[in-house]
Amino acid sequence: MFRAFNGSFFALPPIETPRLLLRKITMADARDIFAYSRDEEVARHVLWEAQRSIRDAREYVRYLQRLYRNDQPASWGIIDKATGRLIGTVGFMSYSPDHNSAEIGYSLARDYWNRGIMTEAVRAVLRYAFEKMQLHRVEAQFELDNPASGRVMEKAGMQKEGVLRGRLYNKGRYVDVALYAILREDYMSKTHGGHA
Repeated sequence: MFRAFNGSFFALPPIETPRLLLRKITMADARDIFAYSRDEEVARHVLWEAQRSIRDAREYVRYLQRLYRNDQPASWGIIDKATGRLIGTVGFMSYSPDHNSAEIGYSLARDYWNRGIMTEAVRAVLRYAFEKMQLHRVEAQFELDNPASGRVMEKAGMQKEGVLRGRLYNKGRYVDVALYAILREDYMSKTHGGHA
């Protein structure tokens, strides 16, 4: 089993990119979360249902804050630095200490689709995962009828490893998913010419 660093493995410190700030979510973000999470199109390919009220958003924030307190895999909020609004989430869905690997996932407000925003956020998470957490492997999956999510993974440097048939039960049906992953050596060779 791998040891935590700095006492808290899923500390999720703030991360800045050119357009974004990734930070822990607070109750003040509930309205922004509800604004995009009530969109059926945003919820279509994720494992949660579209939110019906601000109460749903507040419950989600409370859930995330429990994960933060318990040092469990959790997500950052994605803040658009130009507006200060929370426009999505990106982070860790699961972690295997035995294999030093994690799964990441994300969601984004529809107004921000097709702008490279999520690729920018995922690249920042991968940098943190490999350079700070020293993970060996990071993987992600997407439903086959959501190819835009696969393009995000490819642009972030992940490779397709295969299709898992009937992998998930989502919105009343079994769905096939594509599995993508990147290893630490892949990441280091692409970003640092192979030097750790």
